[in-house]
Amino acid sequence: MKKIFTLLSIPLFLTACGGDQKSTQSIIESGDLEALRAKRAEIVTQQTNIHEELRQIDDAIAKLDTVRNVPLITTITAKQEEFNHFFEIQGNVTTKNLLVITPEYNGILTQVYVTEGQKVSKGQTLAKIDDGGLSQQLAQLEVQADLAKTTYERQKRLWDQKIGSEIQYLQAKSNYEAQSKAVDQLKQQVAKTIVKAPFSGTIDDVITEQGSVVAAGQTPLMRLVNLDNMYIETEVPERYVKDVTKGKKVKATFPVLGKTIDTEVRQAGDYINPANRTFKVEIGIPNKEHTVKPNLTAKLQINDYTSEKAILIPQSIISENAEGEQYVYAVEEKNSENEGTAKKVIITTGKTQGDVIEVLSGIEEGMEIIKEGARSVKDSQPVKVIQYEEEATTNNN
Repeated sequence: MKKIFTLLSIPLFLTACGGDQKSTQSIIESGDLEALRAKRAEIVTQQTNIHEELRQIDDAIAKLDTVRNVPLITTITAKQEEFNHFFEIQGNVTTKNLLVITPEYNGILTQVYVTEGQKVSKGQTLAKIDDGGLSQQLAQLEVQADLAKTTYERQKRLWDQKIGSEIQYLQAKSNYEAQSKAVDQLKQQVAKTIVKAPFSGTIDDVITEQGSVVAAGQTPLMRLVNLDNMYIETEVPERYVKDVTKGKKVKATFPVLGKTIDTEVRQAGDYINPANRTFKVEIGIPNKEHTVKPNLTAKLQINDYTSEKAILIPQSIISENAEGEQYVYAVEEKNSENEGTAKKVIITTGKTQGDVIEVLSGIEEGMEIIKEGARSVKDSQPVKVIQYEEEATTNNN
């Protein structure tokens, strides 16, 4: 019976609507201004009543519907932690123990006692240059010096006994001292014909072959290198002169080796180069395995700023308003069901490192900051927290 009543009511409703439409049309066709105004007022009243009824229905649905349509977000808690900022620069590997050895004496290179790749000790003989007869002259002078020494000793014994003249004693003494100095000077000349290692290391290259004529201070004989005391040298812009000091942390990466090491600044120069406004910095390299070679290129990350109690947040959650102010959203008045209200917080920021940035003001420790969903919420809007992180970020020291 209910179904029949429903079916019968549909045509009646359509007929009523059709009649109403016919009535409106007939009024329009009649051209009666007063009737048209009256019909319009009637329709406006009906529309207002319908809107009020819809509002009442929506309020009733909101009270009965337990599932609220609020944005779902994740949050992080602002926490103080140590923040180390690094700037990047390039440098080259070098060593103070890298030397191309040249002779101190002109002559023929008669002997080369070492080969490429050979390890040598400090003071070890590496090569010999023909001394051109200096050894024979030295032997003759040593004989004369021995005679002068004997004469002087005898004259001294006689003079001590008040025998002989003082002038004879003084002449013997002067002759002995002159002969001794002549021997010492010639020994120094002969020593220059012997090429010795100034420090311990490895013979990297033998440049001049045995039998060649060499010139003092000009002809390169061999290259000696020690890989134990390596360092990276770089030129740092003058704006970092207060921040880059001895002992600062450094991360050195060698792209060719695929290797990164943690080290520190061992020396920072005090001189600013006026040509490029930079100062030199040396960074020590632990190189026990001798894998790092001179002239390798290194990418450096040098610590120029450290804060012991910094608040860090991801850069991706920061927005900017029309005035150029930066802001994030925090969650306030969160209840037991993790529902709260989004609040816009104006912040000022400092240095960035990777994907995080230091907040200088606006956020206090313990504040719950919206992370995922930060760009889809509005100020004072209800939100629901679906994931909560204890720490804002991880700072790699």
